[in-house]
Amino acid sequence: MSEKVVLAYSGGLDTSVAIKWLAEKYNLKVITLTVDIGNVPDLEAIRQKALKVGAIKALVVEAKETFIKSFVFPALQADAIYEGQYPLATALGRPLIARLLVETAKKEKARVVAHGCTGKGNDQVRIDVSVAALAPELKVIAPAREWKMTREQTIKYAQSHKIPVPITKASPYSIDENLWGRSIECGVLEDTWNEPPEDVFLWTKSPEKTPARPAYLEIDFNKGIPVSLDGRKLEPVALVQKVHSLTGKHGVGRIDHVENRLVGIKSREIYEAPAAVVLLKAHQALEDLVLTKGQLRFKARVAAEYADLIYNGLWFTGMRQDLAAYVESTQRYVTGTIRVKLFKGNCQIVGRKSPYSLYDYSLATYDKGDAFDQSASLGFIHIWGLPVRTQTRVQPEPPE
Repeated sequence: MSEKVVLAYSGGLDTSVAIKWLAEKYNLKVITLTVDIGNVPDLEAIRQKALKVGAIKALVVEAKETFIKSFVFPALQADAIYEGQYPLATALGRPLIARLLVETAKKEKARVVAHGCTGKGNDQVRIDVSVAALAPELKVIAPAREWKMTREQTIKYAQSHKIPVPITKASPYSIDENLWGRSIECGVLEDTWNEPPEDVFLWTKSPEKTPARPAYLEIDFNKGIPVSLDGRKLEPVALVQKVHSLTGKHGVGRIDHVENRLVGIKSREIYEAPAAVVLLKAHQALEDLVLTKGQLRFKARVAAEYADLIYNGLWFTGMRQDLAAYVESTQRYVTGTIRVKLFKGNCQIVGRKSPYSLYDYSLATYDKGDAFDQSASLGFIHIWGLPVRTQTRVQPEPPE
């Protein structure tokens, strides 16, 4: 009797081919698991496609709220942006998918799980390591990593088995998307000199075609979590979706990044992340208002470490839990409102307020009402410069 395997299924090229390949290569009965973490147009069509291709069961799990509340918002609070560019949309989805794969495998009494990641990408690490952390007894198979087929050969395999795929040789992009962002690679994008063609972008308008007048958003945060938009309270998923739709119209959220993959190669990645770009920038602006200089500097170091952990597939680790505890502590007073201006592909912070603001007008102003005691500066400068004067006296600079 054939064993069962639970396959993380997107309906795309690699996972569609994997259904047939797993049955042929390993004689496994395939149960597909499609996780809805946003922007999947027709889940029922994907489910039916899996059954048509050969799955014995096709499961769909609604996980948008869990994704935003338990993965995206903690990363937002941390200001986690990989290499200062990538808001980690795909990377944040992988640990959730891995957790659901494990849960489904246990329910279905399967001893094997599978995914469609290749052998040169980051996602294979994220899923394999997450599964190992949660259920080390499970075997993981990655067909695309094993079959060593080129993109063109994979398409031919699909065609020979009458597997419908949404990819052609003329448009060979590999795409992953969820509520937090959209990742695009392959094809003409692999030449770093090529400007991304407009057909790469789906969520954002070209700045040349955006409205002639700017739009303004007011985003309210409570302890680092966005809770309302333009004075209207929204649930987490609805808020992200609303910011996404308003922002994309103004061309905000396009990212063209040559990044350093975990597996040791550089890759050219195109991202569309309208909501992520705006919310991260707004969150950082609010922190600038309510955190001290020391807190901001140390948190920036934690943010970089946190982003690396997510990118490198180490969500389910003690290290991330430790950093998350620190981040949660920093968010105690990150409450207030940020006003954002969207115009021709740019996102600009134009207003900020908070009941916990450390900005004191009476200390900052140069006009009437100035409460800063400028006479105290002389003594401060004398003490501040003491080590400089001491070193200069004892260790004079050598002549050039």
